[in-house]
Amino acid sequence: MIGIIGRKLGMTQIFNESGEQVPCTVIAAEPNPVLAVTDKAAAGFASVQLGFEQQRTTREDKSGRTPRGRRATRAEIGHAKKAGLDYAPRVLRSFRLDEPGNAKIEIPTYNVGDSVKVDVFAAGEMVKVVGTTKGRGFQGVVKRHGFGGGPNTHGNTRHRKPGSVGPGTDPSRVIKGKKMPGHYGAERHTQIGLRVEKIDAERNLIYVRGSVAGPKNGIVLVEKQA
Repeated sequence: MIGIIGRKLGMTQIFNESGEQVPCTVIAAEPNPVLAVTDKAAAGFASVQLGFEQQRTTREDKSGRTPRGRRATRAEIGHAKKAGLDYAPRVLRSFRLDEPGNAKIEIPTYNVGDSVKVDVFAAGEMVKVVGTTKGRGFQGVVKRHGFGGGPNTHGNTRHRKPGSVGPGTDPSRVIKGKKMPGHYGAERHTQIGLRVEKIDAERNLIYVRGSVAGPKNGIVLVEKQA
């Protein structure tokens, strides 16, 4: 199995051969360079480390000052140079090539310095997409957990409150895992069973049926699904 790192551009619609309107998420995935390869014989599993986009580096000016903003560290630059890159990727992710429990699967071969492009996918294939959900800050139980809330009439003043969170006598505490207000969103989310509707190799675009987690321009991982 193999995957690619990309950015979610947004949603659109396309029409298939049957004339059906299909909602799709468009993912831009520039060629991902291979920075490291893990051998199954040595580590027990086979995987590749891919990079995506570029980080800014410190400018060589006479003043010796470091420009403001996030810059790649010397360790990141050195790691990239081993793969023959003259820049440090902004995102590094590993993709497992073999499938646990299935020894019959054919493991693709990659070497350091190779590139993974969108043409590793084909229309009609099933993929899983990993993204980070939109962060919504601190929210109450109605929005965070879907509580129904209290009545809006008959003198009730607790419309969106959680209600009782635990008896005082027994158990005299709040049970672990109780659904309560708190931070909502900004979590890793994996969605499986998505169909690739179209591949635009010239523009490095992947059209995936349906919606995927995350805001526009969010980083997503698209991986082949057995």
